[in-house]
Parts: sequence; structure tokens; C-alpha cells
Amino acid sequence: MSSLITTVRNKFLEAIRSVNPPGRWKILVVDEHSQKILGSVLKQFDILEENVTQIESISNYRDPQPGLEAMYLIMPTNQNIDRVIQDFSGTPQYAGVHLFFIEGLSEPLFNRLGSSPAEPHLRTLQELYINFRAIEAQVFSVDSPELFFSIYSPPRNENSYRAARDRLEEDIRFTSKVIANVCITLNENPYIRYYVPANHPPLGPLKPHASTRPPPPPENATRWRTNLARGDTARAYESVETDYVAKLLAFMVQSNLDEYKKQNANFGKNDARPRATLIITDRSMDMMAPFLHEFTYQAMANDLLPIENGTKYTYKFQSSVGAYEDKTATLSDADNVWTEVRHMHMREAIDKLMADFNKFLEENAVFKGDNAANLNDMKEMLANLPQFQEQREKFSLHLSMAQECMGIFERDKLPLVANVEQNCATGLTAEGKTPKHLVEEMVPLLDSREVINANKVRIVSLYIQFREGVPDEDRRRLYQHARLSLAEQDAVNALTSFGVRISRGPSDKDIKKKLKPKPADDSEYDLSRYKPLIKTVIEECVTDKLDTALFPYVKEAPSAVPIPTSLRSPPPAGSLRSAKPSWHRAARPNATVENRPRILVFVAGGMTYSEIREVYQLSTSLNKDIYIGSTHVVTPRHFVDDLKVLELGGVGSRAIPNGLAESRGQRPYQEYYDDKYYTKDGPRPQPQPKAVAPTRTATPKAPRLIPTISHDSSSSATSSVKEEKKKRKGLFKF
Repeated sequence: MSSLITTVRNKFLEAIRSVNPPGRWKILVVDEHSQKILGSVLKQFDILEENVTQIESISNYRDPQPGLEAMYLIMPTNQNIDRVIQDFSGTPQYAGVHLFFIEGLSEPLFNRLGSSPAEPHLRTLQELYINFRAIEAQVFSVDSPELFFSIYSPPRNENSYRAARDRLEEDIRFTSKVIANVCITLNENPYIRYYVPANHPPLGPLKPHASTRPPPPPENATRWRTNLARGDTARAYESVETDYVAKLLAFMVQSNLDEYKKQNANFGKNDARPRATLIITDRSMDMMAPFLHEFTYQAMANDLLPIENGTKYTYKFQSSVGAYEDKTATLSDADNVWTEVRHMHMREAIDKLMADFNKFLEENAVFKGDNAANLNDMKEMLANLPQFQEQREKFSLHLSMAQECMGIFERDKLPLVANVEQNCATGLTAEGKTPKHLVEEMVPLLDSREVINANKVRIVSLYIQFREGVPDEDRRRLYQHARLSLAEQDAVNALTSFGVRISRGPSDKDIKKKLKPKPADDSEYDLSRYKPLIKTVIEECVTDKLDTALFPYVKEAPSAVPIPTSLRSPPPAGSLRSAKPSWHRAARPNATVENRPRILVFVAGGMTYSEIREVYQLSTSLNKDIYIGSTHVVTPRHFVDDLKVLELGGVGSRAIPNGLAESRGQRPYQEYYDDKYYTKDGPRPQPQPKAVAPTRTATPKAPRLIPTISHDSSSSATSSVKEEKKKRKGLFKF
């Protein structure tokens, strides 16, 4: 299976290696945003190994180096184009320039470059289409948590609907281009399906409103009233009723891919692999998952521990001399211990860590006949392994995380809390029966001072969803029992912004749900019975049972043409009646992994670690390559914090402390893009007193590489560049 991290890394390396100036060495110029994407998949050492003498920031003052060519790896903004042109106005900054844009360059910027002083110096111009964050092998992110508020925060008043919708449509257009970047990187032109909720109208700024609805058709026009022959005016007027965020996003992604296909006829062609499917949904589809306590290692650790951005964790590490020191570890795919245990239940993860540790002891004969029987034994033994630094650090990290999680598990009464949560989320007890004593189990937890308020908010939110709303007086009593602050009550009340009914009257009927979680099997842990709805969606998509009214296609649906024999799984032996469907079987070791069908899932408004886990597990059980992405990753703690300030437009949130920016109205997309990726210019160096004349080249970040560039080779390279420039002057006509 293609890892997103590996794919993006290889694309960067391929671009860097494609630049081969006459003098061999080159300079890499980046901006603040491209540096983040580059740094997420490549270390600086790896880059410098590719004949790069130094890495410079385009926004900082740079000493001219006319003897070297430069590779620019930048965002396609007006600001960056200005900087490139400035570098070659007057005395050229470098001998030549190789331009690599992180994503597509607009036609006006392309034309500006072609008529600028930089044009004679251009050697390469390429668009990479990798403007997304590959955070795991099968997980990508837009890395824009502020979009949560843009999508779901209700407009402040009746007069702000138009502005709020304009801002959201800009954000959706940006997100659609990020998703298109992922598809282009994977060379997939997928069938696109999108979520259409059956139980509520569009949310947030997309809620139907007079100020955002096109004008109605004339009163005397009867033609638009018929189903078969409605006019464009009538269709536009009615379309607002179904302008769900997933729908707008899906149609924009399709438009982006169609545009790319026009310029690249071979895009998406792969005779060996069936065409992929992209499923676009949003957070409102499953409002149970973000509140539940999960007990698989990655999900539990990110819920309970202070892990920064899902990757940085600081813990106490015992050094070889016995002293404890703070150490910050990175949880990434580079840590094989982490990747092996992150989706295991905590109990299984601890058992695996201990088994691996004991195996490590046996293989290295450190302790004669001694084995670790529990986490404390591991802790004592690790202190005596100074000669195995790397393994000590890995085991110490995961030992510390597991111990901390289990301590919180007991301290916060999570066994009791999680049991109530699971009963609410699944609508069943661990025995598979309807929970009849849920209130009796829940109220003592709400009254208890040993249960933290954040967990009480989660219990109340899940209970209200289970009951599909409660009478207002009952909700007030729940708040009273739990002693929730006003902000915490706001978090629960904010469920209405996701289409959840929180208030229920005597005449309100049960809501018929078209999507239901799969029932847990007997092998599941009692506190881990709920499976996110994304699991149901993916499984039904694979078996072609996904309701097309709930998830319609943007364009054509896959035809009913039989799958080629080479791509079909062989029929199971024995009775067809008793055999499980073929998608349920785990992939055989000799299966052709490279040609497995792909499914891409995008969750606007945030994805949970439980949903990420399901994607990995379904990839194995369904024998598919499944990727999941979102605007950002949410943890229950941060999700509740965001709900508290949802009605305030994010004021006071971690993502946007000052709240959503004022809408600039309808404007060209490039203007929005320029604002998003704007960077300040660094200060120019202050003039220094005259001293010894500086050397020919600026002090590089990789001094060990500079001596290999002799003065002679540089001058010959410069002269050859001049000759080459004369020959190629007519080659870069834009």
C-alpha cells in the first residue's frame, strides 16, 4: 500500500534531484509554509545530502550568489512571485532559477513570470500538487482547525448571513483544492459521493436564509412548478435547501479534477487498479464519536495525555546516571513500536510492550533468566540499560504513556463513566439489552466530585443524543446535577448547530436514522462496543449497499460492468449460504497489494482518532487501500472546548483566539489564497563596519559542503550558464 508520507517524500526528492546545475551544487529557497510541508517528511540532513549547499527563506534578506543556481520551493502567491521577480531585477540573485510550486500556479501569475526580468533566468517551472499534510501513512490533514467554526458557527445576526456564507465558500474552495492535491498525488480521478443528511437542513452559514437565497421565479410563471420542466431560476431558488457543506465541497473537488484532467489527459489512468471512490462527509454525521472515551492506545493517549498536535509528548526519562530529566518525544510513523501498538486496546498494547521488552532482554542477554512481569518491573530494568540508548528511549516513552493513561483511567472513574457512555452511544447494554436503568447509573456520576466536569459534559451530550432530545426541565436538572458552568452548558447546547435535537416535546416522534453503527461482536471489550459510523459507510460502499439518497454521486456512478477476472477474489470453498462475504476476509499474504482498489474519505469539521483507527483496520479486513483526511484531527477535550465558543465564532479558542476574521465579501480566489499564505519580510541586515572583505559565497548552513565548490568550478559554471542563457533565451516563452 502506498504510504502518503513516503509518496510525498519521494515527490520532494524527485524534484530536488531533477535540478542538476552545471556546477553540481544548488541552493534551496523555501517559504514559511512550504518549509512546514517539506519538514514534515524530510529532515534537513536528507535535503543537504542532495547536493544542496544551504536552505534559505525567501522572506529573509539573502546575499547574492551569482555562481550558484537556486531551486525555489514555494507557494504560488502574488507575494512570492514579486520576490522571485525582485531577485532577478538588476543584478541577478543566482545564476539561474528552478521554480517548483507546491500546487497549481494561476494563469495571471504564470503570465507575470513570463513577462518579467526573471524569465531569461528560468530553467524549470513545475507544479507539484502536494499542498496537504501527510500526518500518517493513511491519514492527511488540511491543518486548518479554524474551519470548524467557519462551517458550524451560526451567523451572529440576521444581517451577517451573506458575509458568513461568502467566508465559508472561500474556505470550502480552498479545502476542495487540498483534496484535489491528494487525488492528483495518488493519480486518482475518483467517483465522488457526498453526505446528504436526512434529518436536518444545511447548517451554520449554509442554513437557508432570505439574504443568501437567489431571487424567486416570477409569480405568474407556472412552468417552474412542474418537476419535469423547471426553469434555471426555480432550480437556483430551491438549491439553497440542499446546500450541505459536503455537497458544495464535493462539486468543487470534481470541478478541480475536471480542470486538471483537461491539461493532463493521462490523469487517473491505471489499467491495473479499479477507479477509486472519494466519500465526502462532515462532522455532523456522527456526533457520538467525538465524545466517547476510547481505549485503544493512540486514541486513549491523545484524549488523556498532554500530547501536542498528536505527535509531541514530554515525559520523565531516567538517564544512565539515574537522574530524571524531561524529554520530548515525537510520535510518528518512524517509531516502529508506536505503529505496531497504536491501534491496539490498551490492555493488548501493554501486553505487547512487555512481550517485546522481554524478547529484547533475551536476545541481548542483559538479564539472566529475568523477565518483566509488569510495568514497574520494566521501569526498574530500563534504568539498567545505558548501553541500549535508542531502545531504552522507545520503551521508556511508551511505558510512561501507558502508566499515565492507566493512572488517569482509575483516578477519574473511567470504567463507570465509559460504561454509561457506551450504553448511550450503542443504545444497548454490554449484554445486548435496552438500557433501562441508565438514569440511575448516570446521575451518581454527575453528582460525584471525583468525576471531572469535562467528562460530565460528555456524558450529558451522549445521553441527550441517545434520547433524541429531552424536555427542557430535564436538561436543566442534568446541568444542575453535574454542576456545569455556563460555558459547559453552552457546549451541550451547541449540539443544535450540528443538527442534533436537544429539546423534546410530548408530540415529538423518534427520528428514523438511515445510518446505524454496526453491532459489536462477542470479541469486543465492553467499554469499546461503539464503532464510528464511518465504518458502516465504508463497508456499505464496498458492498455497493450505501444508500444513493444518503450518499449520491456528483457525476456518474460506477457502471454495472463485471469486474475483470484478474481483480476478482476467488469464490470461497464450501457452502455459499454459510460463507462470509469476500470483503470480510483478511488479505492473503500473496495478494497483489499494489493493485488494491482505493477508497478516500474526507470528514469536514474534524476527524477522531477512533475513525482513523477504523480506516487502518478496514484496509486489512476489506483488502482495500483506504485513506482518511479532514480539516484537522479532534480530541474529545479540544472538541468540547471548541463547542463552548462555537456561538462566539471561535473567540477564545485554541485555533483562533480572536475568532473568525471579518468576511471580505466575494473576491477572486487568488486574493484569499494570498492572504492565507502571507508572510512578513525579514529585516535587512544592518550595515557593518568595514573589515576584512567577505568571501565569494555567503556563510552556508552546511559549511562542510562549501569547500568542495572550488573557485574555478564556480567561474566556469557561471560562464557556461551565460552561454546556455544565450542559446535558451527563446525557450521560455509563456
